[in-house]
Amino acid sequence: MTVEEVQALAASIRQEVARAIVGQEETVELMLVALFSGGHVLLEGPPGTAKTLLAHSFAQTLGLDFGRIQFTPDLMPGDIIGANLFNFQTSQFTLTHGPIFTELLLADEINRTPPKTQAALLEAMQERTVTIDGESLPLSDRFMVVATQNPIEQQGVYPLPEAQLDRFLFKQTVDYPSAAEERKIVATHGARSGTMTPEQWGVTRVADATRIRDAVAAVAGVRLADEVVDYILALIRTTREIADIESGASPRAGAMLAGAARARAAIDGRDFVIPDDVKALAPALLRHRLILSPAAEIDGRRVEEVVSSIIETIEAPR
Repeated sequence: MTVEEVQALAASIRQEVARAIVGQEETVELMLVALFSGGHVLLEGPPGTAKTLLAHSFAQTLGLDFGRIQFTPDLMPGDIIGANLFNFQTSQFTLTHGPIFTELLLADEINRTPPKTQAALLEAMQERTVTIDGESLPLSDRFMVVATQNPIEQQGVYPLPEAQLDRFLFKQTVDYPSAAEERKIVATHGARSGTMTPEQWGVTRVADATRIRDAVAAVAGVRLADEVVDYILALIRTTREIADIESGASPRAGAMLAGAARARAAIDGRDFVIPDDVKALAPALLRHRLILSPAAEIDGRRVEEVVSSIIETIEAPR
C-alpha cells in the first residue's frame, strides 16, 4: 500500500464516522494516527459528548471486533482478562476469556474503577498479550484500546496511575460542541427515538484486516530525517529540564511521537515527516505524561500552556 492509498483509506473512514458523529474531526484524526501507529487513545470529557458512539462507529468502519467494558468500583481484574474456572461436570479447569479478547476495546469510564483493576490492561496495551495463571495468551495484532474517562473533578473517580497513562499514545479532551454543531446534533439525533447504533446511522465497513496491516506497513516506511529526530528529542528532553514541570516525558514518549508523526504524514499523503507533524501531535501526546511543579500549579498554569511554550521555544528544522 502506498501513502496515497493510506490517505484515501483515512478519508473513507472519516466519511463513514461522520454519518453518526457531528464534528470531533481532531479526535477522529488522532484515532486514525493511533490506529496506523499501533497506539491507544484516552478520551476525557463530560457525559453525553458521544465518546462511546465515536468508538463504536470507528470500529464499525474498520470491520474490527468491538468489545466494551463498563468500569465500575467493584470490577475485578478477572472480569477483564478472564480466568480458569472449575467445571464440576468434567472436574477440570476451563479457560474463560474475558472481554479484553477483542480487537477494539472500549474501556468506558476507566477512572471509575480502582488502580488494581486498571492495571489489568497494562500488559495487554504494551505487549498485546494477557497472562492468566502463568500462561501467556496473545491478543490480535490490531488490538486497540479507546478509553473514556470523566473529568477528575467529578465525584467517584480514581486518577489513573502514571504507568497506565504512559501506555496511551494520546489523551484527547472532548469538549462540548459548537453552537452550530449542537444544533445539528439536536436536529438529527433528536428526530430519532432511543439511542441508535452506528449500523442504524448507515456507518459501513471500508477496511478489513489486510488493508489495516498494509496501512501499518506503509506508515512504518515513512521517512524520518535526522533533523526531525533531533527535534523530537529536543522537545522530550526539554520537558525534563524546565522549572514548570516536576516530572517530564519518558524516552517511550519520544519513540511514540516519532511513530505517530509517521502515521500523520501518511494520512496527509506524504512519505516523509515534517516538523508540523510533530507540532500538531505533541500536545495530545504530552498532556497526560507531564506533572506540573507545585509552583506552576499555584500560578494556575495548564499543561497545554507549558507544552505550547516549549514548542514555541525550540526552533524547528527547516
